[in-house]
Amino acid sequence: MQEMVIYGVSFDMVGKQPIVLLKTVDGNKFLPIWIGHPEAAAILMKLQGQSTPRPMTHDLVVEILDEIGASCVQVAVTELRDNTFFATITLKIGDKEIEIDSRPSDALALAVRSESPIFAAEDVIAESAIEFEHEVEDTEEVVDRFKDFLDQVSPEDFGGTDS
Repeated sequence: MQEMVIYGVSFDMVGKQPIVLLKTVDGNKFLPIWIGHPEAAAILMKLQGQSTPRPMTHDLVVEILDEIGASCVQVAVTELRDNTFFATITLKIGDKEIEIDSRPSDALALAVRSESPIFAAEDVIAESAIEFEHEVEDTEEVVDRFKDFLDQVSPEDFGGTDS
C-alpha cells in the first residue's frame, strides 16, 4: 500500500463526470477515480472548508462514530476489478479494528472529514495511475496537463467508476 493524498477534484470534459485525483505522497503518480456528483460535492465542500446548516451523510457518519467511541483509522483503495474500484474503511472500536467494504468516493469523503490517512494498493497504482516524469510543484501545471489528458480519455481507459 502507498499513502495517497487528495490532489483535487475535476470533471472529465466529455461526460462532465466528476473525478477525484489521488497523488502518491512519495512520488508523482496520480490515480484518477471517476465518482458521483454528490460524493464529489461532499469531498469538495470539506476540502474548501465549507459547511452546511445540517449534517450531510458523511458528516453524520463521523458524528455517529464519535458518539459510539469509534474512529476511522484509514481508508484504502484496494482493488480494481471489472472497471470498478473497490475500497475499505478501517474503523477502530476499543482495541478492535474492523474493515468495511466501501465505494472509494464514500471512503474518501469520510477520510477528509475524519482526517484519516488514505492508501492505495500497489497493483491499483500500477494498473491505473498516471506518472509525471519530473517533480510536480506547480498545481496549475498539473491541472492543465490533467485537463488536456482528460480530453482524450474515457472512464473505461482507467477502470470506469467506483459504483
